[in-house]
Amino acid sequence: MDAPEEILVGYDGSAEAVPALRWAARQAVLRGWALHLVHSTLWPALTHDLGPVPGIAGSGLRRAAEDILADGVERIHADAPQLAVTSTLLYGWAAEHLRDLSSTAGLLVVGTRGAGGFMGLLIRSVSLDLAATAECPVAVVRAGEHPDGPVVVGLDIDDWESPLRHACTLAALSRVPLQAVHVRKVFRLPGIAAARPATSQDNPGTEVRTLLDSAERVARGTFPGLDIQSRAVTGASIPGSLLAQAKDASIVVLGTKGRGMIRGTVGSTAHAVLHHAKCPVLLVRERVAAVKPQ
Repeated sequence: MDAPEEILVGYDGSAEAVPALRWAARQAVLRGWALHLVHSTLWPALTHDLGPVPGIAGSGLRRAAEDILADGVERIHADAPQLAVTSTLLYGWAAEHLRDLSSTAGLLVVGTRGAGGFMGLLIRSVSLDLAATAECPVAVVRAGEHPDGPVVVGLDIDDWESPLRHACTLAALSRVPLQAVHVRKVFRLPGIAAARPATSQDNPGTEVRTLLDSAERVARGTFPGLDIQSRAVTGASIPGSLLAQAKDASIVVLGTKGRGMIRGTVGSTAHAVLHHAKCPVLLVRERVAAVKPQ
């Protein structure tokens, strides 16, 4: 079956959502995919009075939601006038709607948080929820400091091929280098000198060397002209070491091995990277095959 050729992006009208909107539009243009813009509002669950205020043109909660959606479409067309855009206004919890729609999307894009306060926390929880439960890869986008920097992908021994392929696509489309990183955790014990900072000079061992060689072979086989570098590092913190390697990255790509099966969780490494990365993060969750009844 061919991969779905649509990018799904959630938009709430906040300033923090604009980078996600623009990133999604750029990816759609680069891939030649369509873009599906979704805005979901909770107001019908809180009040039945969605209509305009008598005597005030353009007022009302329904009109406000429609204006947010229209604003998103306008921003997309300002950056990409020829991009095919579908827009949908929905009522209810954004995470539920976006999760359902993700089953037919090739990529889901969301921002990091909303306007702040209590509602901001709700919006932020949408990103975490979807990163764990969506049916397609999820990009959690904040305005990065190095938009033309390399793509950094974290490789786990038993979870690397799918994240690597997505990272290769991102790097090839943006024409930037790809940096593949495997982090081996070094434990610190009381009374023992602290472990050395993460370094690529450590002997990675046969298993890790095989991993990195395989990753380079797959990357170059898929995109022959791709500039790829691979390295093994050690550190007391896997997410901390990975983030250190990604300080100049345009995006970090991680797999989650399906660990986020409890709604709203994605695993400790992905969770920490999501909270602390200064660039967008793409999470590729391995889908768990359904168990067939006997």
